[in-house]
Amino acid sequence: MIMDTTTSTTGNRVRRREDPPLLTGAAKYVADIDCPGALHAVFVRSDRAHGTITAVDVADAIASPGVLAVLTGKDLDLPPIPETPRPGHLSRPALARPCLAIDRVRYVGEPIALVVATTAAAARDGADQVVVEMDTLPAIIDLEAAGAPESQPIFPDFGSNVVLESHTGEYDDVLAGAEVVVRGRFVNQRVAAVPMEPGGILVIPEGDGYLDCFVSCQTPFVVRGGIARALNKPESRVRVRAPEVGGGFGAKGGVYPEHVVVAAAAARLGRPIRHVETRSENMVAMSHGRGQLQEVALGARRDGTLVGMEARTVTDVGGYLWRGALPWNRARLMVTGVYRIPRLSLHSLAVVTNTTPIGPYRGAGRPEAAAMIERAMDMLAQELGMDPAEIRRRNLLEPQDFPYTTASGASYDSGAYAAALEEALSLSGYEELRREQAARRAVGDVCQLGIGLSTFTEISGEGFEYGSVRVSDDGSVVVTTGASPHGQGHETAFSQLVGTMLSVPATIVRIVHSDTGAVPRGVGTFGSRSGQLAGSAIVEAGEEVLRQAREAAADLLEADPQDVVLVEGGWAVNGVPATRLSWEEIVASVPERQLSAESDFTQAEGTYPFGAHVAVVEVDTETGGVRLRRIIAVDDCGRVINPMIVEGQVHGGLAQGIGQALFEEVRYDDLGNPITANLADYGVPSAAELPSFELGETVTPSPRNPLGAKGVGESGAVGVTPAVQNAVIDALAPFGVRHIDMPLTAERVWRAIRSAGE
Repeated sequence: MIMDTTTSTTGNRVRRREDPPLLTGAAKYVADIDCPGALHAVFVRSDRAHGTITAVDVADAIASPGVLAVLTGKDLDLPPIPETPRPGHLSRPALARPCLAIDRVRYVGEPIALVVATTAAAARDGADQVVVEMDTLPAIIDLEAAGAPESQPIFPDFGSNVVLESHTGEYDDVLAGAEVVVRGRFVNQRVAAVPMEPGGILVIPEGDGYLDCFVSCQTPFVVRGGIARALNKPESRVRVRAPEVGGGFGAKGGVYPEHVVVAAAAARLGRPIRHVETRSENMVAMSHGRGQLQEVALGARRDGTLVGMEARTVTDVGGYLWRGALPWNRARLMVTGVYRIPRLSLHSLAVVTNTTPIGPYRGAGRPEAAAMIERAMDMLAQELGMDPAEIRRRNLLEPQDFPYTTASGASYDSGAYAAALEEALSLSGYEELRREQAARRAVGDVCQLGIGLSTFTEISGEGFEYGSVRVSDDGSVVVTTGASPHGQGHETAFSQLVGTMLSVPATIVRIVHSDTGAVPRGVGTFGSRSGQLAGSAIVEAGEEVLRQAREAAADLLEADPQDVVLVEGGWAVNGVPATRLSWEEIVASVPERQLSAESDFTQAEGTYPFGAHVAVVEVDTETGGVRLRRIIAVDDCGRVINPMIVEGQVHGGLAQGIGQALFEEVRYDDLGNPITANLADYGVPSAAELPSFELGETVTPSPRNPLGAKGVGESGAVGVTPAVQNAVIDALAPFGVRHIDMPLTAERVWRAIRSAGE
């Protein structure tokens, strides 16, 4: 049952108060912000994957009606955007990403020039008049070719296409003692973020060089820092506001060249400038996700006990390293999943290719790692003739093992993996499904049943976040957070949290966020961090406000602070309800006429949400068509503030994970031309392709924050993808099919059946 209530209800299902403007069309995105006199910007982008620029002719473009300026990299002379540094490592200038390409382009869609005009149509016409002369260079698209020693470097000054490399584990024989070894080569394909709202920015220059920027982003403080650095301004002279954001999924988490260039153009011209991507532009300009080649060998004894794993991964980071180190590092860290694997030998590479840069995308490395280990576990079960559920039971870490440090160096906080698995199996009616499967196989049914499992963990919530709580003289409460929501329901959840703490109606709690001019500091929202980091900062600030209020109430009531207790809407002496004081009365008694506190909550080590998913599919063995019949997802994100919001986050992750498993893939031809650059060619699932999700939960609090919370926004995308992939391959086991790479399209499944038969 859904409860609508005006009281504090942490832990209860409360409808999101953010939804009415979104559902009624009243919400304002970057394209909707009213700004009289704003100019329009269009980027001139490379139509080749690799080449050296010999000339950029802008004469006809400048003469085009309505065009006010055409700006190239040489005109603006902006510093490059550095790669996102890894902890303990410095950025390497040779790999930096230019804001506008000057000498060389490295992927189709790379920005070369900016056209500014009085209308969007005039800007597009002007962009069509810019002539870029270029000498084409060979494009490198294939990951293995990029990493080969003889490959020509895309960055000649760096000298290699291998930009990241890590070795974990030094063993003479990591698989020693194994009685069975299974080997697999998997491709975790490149996908696009496809947010509802493409990227966009509106920059309004004001007096004294001040820039007011409205950006569709997840991290206003990161974007502010990038713009300020590039334009050599103090951060105090740049304001970044994220209005409504139509989806981010990690792809809107960093500063893009387009942000910096539009800001520089607005500062140069002294006029507001707006840029909003088209959908096709977004498909090549916004960072992609995934993109990893995996080779794995998993060794076990005959009883199914794992003894070691050997793996090599090659991660595609696209034309520039930029933010590609983030998913590369996460995949490396999470490679052993939820299992006790005593020995690990892992060689992890990242290579540049002549493709759109890759960055974090819902899960950011964790889905890649989960897919590899979960596929290998199913292959091992098949090799041993063991049920996939049983092989997992025999190797799951147990509650008493925590805290637990994996062979890859991950520090798990808490977990009850077997409980999640058993709950998922129970909800699915697993044994009955296996009986139905056996019956279909016995009669040679054209439509075969597949059952896929996935038990997984991921990492969330490292770093710091800002939060403050202020009670005003009218009794209202203002909460300020460095988190920057874009659909997650922070306003509802945080108002519930503070309402519960202060014993006031959640409806009088106002949440301030997504504005560097109104929030003193912060980071943003990504990586399933906000509930535990921003929420914990708010809790710490709220506790200090409670302490201040108790002391003020004790003075007014002439009582010992230990005898003063919080009651609904105010304070009273314990056992003497008639002494009740309202928040307004307490605030009026303090000199500042407000009670306030702030906190920077830091979580040095992340938390590790986990779960177990079951996918049930039907595969038409004559056509290769796959129909999802059921998805059962049991997730554990620690203590929950609002179950309804958690379920929504799980639903979204499941939809995107299923999209990767069955539909989505960014593809290029041999010359590096994108052939899936619009929604006619790039498949994303609609509601019609998805079943009603069946959700369950277990609750294992984290000891690493005062809420006991873990992240949940990405868990669906981490767990469901290998579950669906395993289910399809399970359906085809009688045909001898051992593996099919994603996406499991009808054609790919049909060809796998035919190849196995041959």
